[in-house]
Amino acid sequence: MSYLDCIQRCNNAASGVYLPWYVEGREYGRIEPAFARRLQEWPQVFVPERDGVGLHADLQGYHRRSAAVEPVLRQLYQAGVMDTWVGEAYPVTLGFGEPAVLAVERAAASFLGIRSFGVHVNGLVRKGEGPDGVHVWLGTRTDTKPFWPGKLDQMVAGGQPVGIGLLDNIVKEAFEEAAVPEPLARSAVAAGQVHYAQSGWRGLDRCTLFLFDLWLPADFTPVNTDGEVAKFELLPLAEVAKLTREVEAFKDNCNLVNIDLLIRMGQLKADDPDYPLIYRSLYRGPTENPIG
Repeated sequence: MSYLDCIQRCNNAASGVYLPWYVEGREYGRIEPAFARRLQEWPQVFVPERDGVGLHADLQGYHRRSAAVEPVLRQLYQAGVMDTWVGEAYPVTLGFGEPAVLAVERAAASFLGIRSFGVHVNGLVRKGEGPDGVHVWLGTRTDTKPFWPGKLDQMVAGGQPVGIGLLDNIVKEAFEEAAVPEPLARSAVAAGQVHYAQSGWRGLDRCTLFLFDLWLPADFTPVNTDGEVAKFELLPLAEVAKLTREVEAFKDNCNLVNIDLLIRMGQLKADDPDYPLIYRSLYRGPTENPIG
């Protein structure tokens, strides 16, 4: 297995599989045909439009659209079509910072194939010079998590919901997941972003991850406060590299964050024979994948 396998796993979506979802004539999502048919069981909300599905023209404005779509999604969850309900609102938008035309339940993001966003924070400790001196705090997700139970994860990570900025979201997630004090959490430094388009049984995950580095004191130990992390462990960067190559050890998108970190810290170097393809594949833009 290899880093390229990690990247490919998160970018396995192909064009032609999904139907476009339109709001006011503009495409905001990509939906599997079977789910699109279920949505049209509510013709007062979802209607056939061109080559896909649209919101009913009578639904105008952010709040009215959000209010109309929410009960449809809740009924699909109650019917078992959607397997979980998070209770967190995600914006439906053409891109980060663009106006949202409505908000939807987070668990529906992949079913609707909307663009979603998240923050991933590398919890780092410096114990020496060079890559060998970098150690990384990792969390193991609890077996009760609805997504990726039991998998390794960054010390702090979370989706980017409606109504909160990136750094404020990091502060919130860092406290909930690792008991990081706010002043320390606010020292997190933006390190870049990665994009991917992954097909799964829930539909299409089209996500941008905003990456941050948080350098921690040597005596800091993360403590979970929300019951979603089974344990934390501090590992050398080389061990993180080994686990990433296994592909299966981490939640899929965490592997992308790891590879970015390995490149930036000099653990993965340009003399690796796969480096040019790894770099090009990892840092593709949000519209540089087959799904668009």
